[in-house]
Order: sequence, then structure tokens, then C-alpha cells
Amino acid sequence: MFRIIRLILAALIGALAAGCGIDGLTPASDNAPTAPVAQLRKAVPDFPSNPKDFVARIDNPYLAFERGKVFRYEGVTGDGLETIVVEVTHATKRIIGVATTVVHDQAFLNGKLIEDTFDWYAQDKNGNVWYFGEDSKEIENGVVVSTEGSWEAGVNGARPGIIMLAEPKIGTQYQQEFAEGVAEDMAKVLSLSETVEVPVGMFEGCLKTEEWTPLAPGAREFKFYAPGVGLVLEVQRRDGGVRVELKVIKN
Repeated sequence: MFRIIRLILAALIGALAAGCGIDGLTPASDNAPTAPVAQLRKAVPDFPSNPKDFVARIDNPYLAFERGKVFRYEGVTGDGLETIVVEVTHATKRIIGVATTVVHDQAFLNGKLIEDTFDWYAQDKNGNVWYFGEDSKEIENGVVVSTEGSWEAGVNGARPGIIMLAEPKIGTQYQQEFAEGVAEDMAKVLSLSETVEVPVGMFEGCLKTEEWTPLAPGAREFKFYAPGVGLVLEVQRRDGGVRVELKVIKN
């Protein structure tokens, strides 16, 4: 998922209660949807079958991935200062016929690179942003020690998920990614009216989501997206509510 930007360290990575259905509509056991399932099902679009139904840009208000933009996030964990740098590159990668935008995501702990990831996103004509996979490398002392979590739509049965809805509605629950046993992140819309203050400023009317994965039951992660900006804050329910905040945006 703008795992889209996700927390990298074990102390930061959320994972949630099991019991979520593959279609993204079965609620977590302690967090049932606030609207009837039929209504929520209508709110979750089907994946467009024609590559021509996708556009070259990503300008969803809650995920403003303009090419060339760089987002820098920081958070203090029990292991030290974590910095996450997300660059929306000018590169593309064709996956199951769709020209996806390549987003480079790097995580540093106390200045040392610990994860290097390339994520692939594309927006459909209706404004929904789909997640097509990632090439992720965990690094220790400059050496790649794992590629766990890497996946690509169309390979070994993996399929795209929704990273951001065109029209988020409170209570809508959806699958962000699906590669069985590898990547099964889920999300749910909790609010459309949050006020968030981070180093780059104060934002009103923010979207708040809750994220989890049945692959690692335990904690939940909350993300806040500001209209016209994108992700501005991540908060872990575990570990004392660790905050990872947007500190710098470069165009």
C-alpha cells in the first residue's frame, strides 16, 4: 500500500486482526462496517479490465503523486530516528498492460538505509488509484538481506488493489493489495473531517484510514491524508502511538 508508504520497522509496521475477506469487504472482528455490506460493496470499484481505462497522471486529491515530487517523513521509534523519503519518479513500468508510475520509497534508521522499495501505481479514469505491487529490499550494513513482501500483479495469481478511492465514504473497507501469503493489506475509511498538525503545517478536512493485514495479527495503523497534499501522518496504536509526520515536500 502508498504503502503506499508504510512503516518499515517492526516497531512501526502495523498488522491487524485476522478475519478479513479477500474481496476486502469482510470486517475485522472488532471493527464492523458502519454501513450495510451491499452499500459498501457498491463503494468499492471493480478493477478496470481495459488498460485504456487508466490515465498517465495521479492527481487524486488525497494522493497527489505529481511526477518529480519528493515527500520526507520522520518519526522517533524505540530504535532511533526513522526517516522515510518518497519520490514520485518520471519512470513507468508496464504491468498487466497498464503503464504504472514508479514511486521510490526509502527508509533510513539514524541515517542508515534499511529498506529500498519501488512501488507501482496507476489511476483509472474515475480517479481511483490502484496498487500494482512493489520491489522491496531490506538492507543491513549496506547488504540486501531480504526481499520479503515483494510482489507484482499478474505474477503467481497476484492482483492489483486500491490504494486510494476516488470518492472515499466512511465505513468503506477495501483490499489494498493481494498476493496470497505475501501481501494482503486492508484499509477502512474512518473519517473525512480530521484536522492534523505536522511540521509542514495544519490541514483540515483530512481523510483518516485504518490499515491492517491478516498476515501479521496484532496492531493497527492509522493514516491521515490532506486534500491536495496526500499522506501527512501515520500513527501506530501499538508502541505508545508512534507518529511518523510529513516534514518536507519538494516539487
